[in-house]
Amino acid sequence: VLADLSKSFLPELLSRYPRVSLSLEGEQRQSGEYLVSLVFPFLIALFVIYALLAIPLGSYTQPLMIMSVIPFAYVGAIWGHQIMKQFDLIGMIAAAGVVVNSSLILTYTVNRLRKEGMRSDEAVVEAAVSRARPIVLTSMTTFVGLMPLMFNTSVQAQFLVPMAVSLAFGVTFATVITLLVVPSIYRSFDDIAWVLERLRDKAGLGSNNVSQESVRPG
Repeated sequence: VLADLSKSFLPELLSRYPRVSLSLEGEQRQSGEYLVSLVFPFLIALFVIYALLAIPLGSYTQPLMIMSVIPFAYVGAIWGHQIMKQFDLIGMIAAAGVVVNSSLILTYTVNRLRKEGMRSDEAVVEAAVSRARPIVLTSMTTFVGLMPLMFNTSVQAQFLVPMAVSLAFGVTFATVITLLVVPSIYRSFDDIAWVLERLRDKAGLGSNNVSQESVRPG
């Protein structure tokens, strides 16, 4: 109803009476303030997650690769909203910290296999295949564990149901994407690193040739 008024009635009213001011009050205002209050803590949470991943991995790029599944968790939460008609931002923020677990396990396995001497493409495939079952089972147990709360009809649980829906569907969808996207991103990062290394080698070789030619007797 408010959206219809904002599109049809209010613009005409404000054009006819320029001195009239418009502001949202009550529940709409509280919802807007609630959304704004979550932005800064969410950014802090993302930074802390990045730092906790970067320190043990010793890399600045691999945490970004691991955290790339977070947007897909939000897609899953939106699908859960369409199915269950329940939605909560707190559940989405919680999902951001949960979905990185599967991606971290997969990335750690690839790194371990590469340290053992396996090629990058073989390590990615082996890690995705060997870790598929535990990653999927972890996601399924999380979803099943949240089902009693999602389908709880008691009044006391109603304020927790939207959070459970966002968390359950976000984790489930992001887990499926993890097994497909993270290996692809890992290989893409390897290709980019290889190209940059080749460019540095060529630049260094070119400078050596120039220096050698400059001292070569005429």
